Amino acid sequence: MELKFYNLKNSSDILSTAKDTILLQSNAIANLTNLLDNYFIDAVNFILNSSGRVIVTGIGKSANIATKIVATLNSTGTPAVFMHAADAIHGDLGNVQQNDTVICISKSGNTPEIKVLVPLIKASGNKIIAITGNPTSFLGSNADFVLNSYVEKEACPNNLAPTTSTTAQLVLGDALAVCLLEKRGFTSNDFAKYHPGGALGKRLYLRVSDLIKNNELPKVTADASVSDVIVEISAKRLGVTAVVNQNNAIEGIITDGDIRRMLSKTSSIETLQAQDIMSSAPKTIHVDAMAVVALDTLESNSISQILVVDDADQYVGVVHLHDLIKEGIF
Repeated sequence: MELKFYNLKNSSDILSTAKDTILLQSNAIANLTNLLDNYFIDAVNFILNSSGRVIVTGIGKSANIATKIVATLNSTGTPAVFMHAADAIHGDLGNVQQNDTVICISKSGNTPEIKVLVPLIKASGNKIIAITGNPTSFLGSNADFVLNSYVEKEACPNNLAPTTSTTAQLVLGDALAVCLLEKRGFTSNDFAKYHPGGALGKRLYLRVSDLIKNNELPKVTADASVSDVIVEISAKRLGVTAVVNQNNAIEGIITDGDIRRMLSKTSSIETLQAQDIMSSAPKTIHVDAMAVVALDTLESNSISQILVVDDADQYVGVVHLHDLIKEGIF
């Protein structure tokens, strides 16, 4: 059966609609700065001084936004739990403990579930932070703190599908999380504790020592023959070898690129030694440095490998760009 498409827009119209959608939402988000007031300050300080968790609830698309806000709060040091508004009035209200703060999200603030839920929360003595586009609604009128998420129009051409309004809710949730993060003095080390997995976590905790532990340790002395240098680079498969003295201190570095450049200039290598073709005073990095620092050093110097040293300036390994790629950091 052949599919038929009606009212199909041309490419220009499609891009125009997409741009209009983005501009409409971006302007609405920018306008939120005009709606912020002391309620926002009080809400941040209340959560900060609370001994309980943050329970975030909503219905429909607002519930989807609530789950993302919960994830952001948890990952930035504020314990949070998602509670669907419909499930809350059918048993899940037990999630709310004595000192918890409840964030209720609703564009209209007048949905049936919210009207049932809010009095139950208030009866338990918990404070309510409303994120609503209608501060005079049932939710806004009964909340302890009201964060105004008003938007003039949805991006939907029928002004029906939650688009701009849910973006506004999300941005206010992010603003809350970031303010709490800064007030808590949440550092990158704290962030690493909550993000141990994936590339993001690795950028925060992975060190050079973790990268080199499975690598070979290519090295030659300054008087080694070029043939020995080539064998060492080939055998250790890192495209490089360190040139060290008898105390294992680094005197230079030779890469496979140095070998190629040497061979392009001369075919007589019998009398050449490592010291004749090495680069003196190469870039090094400490074994305890963060892996992202190694990446920055490689990128800023346009090199693929860097030699690693310990506290005594002893040569202990090589970090290759491929190590960072393998770990998902690059």
